[in-house]
Amino acid sequence: MATTRRSSARRRSPSTRRGKPRQQPRPLPAAGPGERVWVLDVPYGTQVDGATWHPAVKTHLHVGRGLPAHLAPYSPGPYTLGRFIENSLNPGDPTPQPEATGDLEPRQIQYEAADAIAARAAAGGRQFLLADEPGVGKTISAVLGATAVGDLRGAQRVLVVADRPAAITIGHWCRTITALGDGGLEWVVITWDRLEKVKDHPWDVIIADEAHALRRTTTKRWKLWARISGHGRPHDQAPFVIATTATPGHTPLELPYLAPAYAQVLGEPMKEWTSATQPGAAFATALERHGVGVERGRYGATWTTDPARRAADLKLVRGWLAEEQPPAMLHRAAPWGPVPISGMPVTLTPTERSAYEAEWGEFCREMDIARRGRSVAKGRSALLRFRQKAGLIRVDSTVAWIAQQVEAERQVACSVEFVATAADPIADRLRDSGIEVATIYGRDRFDVEAERLRFQTGQAKVCVFTTVASISLHAGETLADGSQASTDPRVGVFHQARFSGIAGRQVTGRTHRDHQVSPWHIAYAEGTVEEQVGKVMVERIAAASDTAGSDTTGLSELAELLGADWLPPTTLTEEGA
Repeated sequence: MATTRRSSARRRSPSTRRGKPRQQPRPLPAAGPGERVWVLDVPYGTQVDGATWHPAVKTHLHVGRGLPAHLAPYSPGPYTLGRFIENSLNPGDPTPQPEATGDLEPRQIQYEAADAIAARAAAGGRQFLLADEPGVGKTISAVLGATAVGDLRGAQRVLVVADRPAAITIGHWCRTITALGDGGLEWVVITWDRLEKVKDHPWDVIIADEAHALRRTTTKRWKLWARISGHGRPHDQAPFVIATTATPGHTPLELPYLAPAYAQVLGEPMKEWTSATQPGAAFATALERHGVGVERGRYGATWTTDPARRAADLKLVRGWLAEEQPPAMLHRAAPWGPVPISGMPVTLTPTERSAYEAEWGEFCREMDIARRGRSVAKGRSALLRFRQKAGLIRVDSTVAWIAQQVEAERQVACSVEFVATAADPIADRLRDSGIEVATIYGRDRFDVEAERLRFQTGQAKVCVFTTVASISLHAGETLADGSQASTDPRVGVFHQARFSGIAGRQVTGRTHRDHQVSPWHIAYAEGTVEEQVGKVMVERIAAASDTAGSDTTGLSELAELLGADWLPPTTLTEEGA
């Protein structure tokens, strides 16, 4: 009987829940005569008198004739999402946009890029890939290009989707638009994690900054992007998209965001290239149909391993866009040359080597158990733990090398992947030795822009960071206030080798840019598997700037070195860019 009563209770629960009255959404506040609704960017967890959170717009609001002085610091800046929401709540009283300041003087190479984008739009194109090397000036080129497209097509709104960290990237894009002028267009700058906020608004032109963020079609980000960008719409009914990235993808299979451009130049409808339920599979099938070497495996489609076929594939997919008239893509190498990159072997002490070998032995045992049980989760965890512990063993060597570079009057950019076992101990030990350190890692732990400026002005001689893109750490940079960053030469070190060639290439572009040559080094323990991994990554980073996707033979080599070749290919790169 007890069982029967419990079953009855379980059966009644859903009906009880369904019977609860649905809570009515709270209406938006109404502005009275002479009043308006003000949007406020109040930091999470902060309470400010006069600012009220409203769930309908998911932001703080204030209603009044003017904005009180104590609330003024929270007023959103021009071209931000907050300003866009505020103007939509005050349709008859929008906040005027600023006049162009003229603080930036575009270079000829940037005007040429804007002309190429405009030519593609004038020819009826729907997408353009701007794949210039880091530091060539894609941001200015994209703003100029979007403004030209807006003028050609009578556009009203431009959406810019920038990479994180938002504290740096949004301000950078907004300042660029203000300097160059908005062309009478309504611009909105957000980051990739805010797509949900703009999915219900129409857009005429979209700039997808660091477009390689769209390599995976199984994410929520992709679904939102497909909706916002009109990915599956007919060619003449979609917004014009400017995709910018110096590292489009590891393989042609990682370029689904370029499907609209491929379909259009090949004279096919989008239904031949995408699917609402399986966009990745549809894209792979379309590539295969047009001659790309696609192989089917345990984890879905993969790129061929035949070197000759790979070279032919790269030439093929690049040619689809580059050889179109007018071209649908542009790639210019940096005139200051490729990044000098080399391995940096670390000789372990007997104690360190003993600890390293113990960790390697434990990793091999864990990976073997995971392989026999076909447990992908355990395999990933084992790989993660080994990389963290191996990096921790080398912290003292990295700190000593950085200190030596600082003594030689260089500023050091130190790229790490892990916080507790790399970023924190490296930063702490450098500070203990009397060296100022700027820290850009750990969500919301630091004021990202303030830390970046500490490094750029030379107050901090070292920057330890986890981000892979969208920050500038190069010498002589022109800062927002018109001053100049320190001119001390920059040198970079990967405390842990990035497994993603894209991530590694992006990281080196933080300092090796805008005519500033900055050598980079990959640290590894001499005589260990890390040394072999490091040597592979030197080649992979150099190859990652290929405009159609880099050669991923190296990724297979890494997997074999680590006994992880049975894991899904994304295991080694999913934490990267």
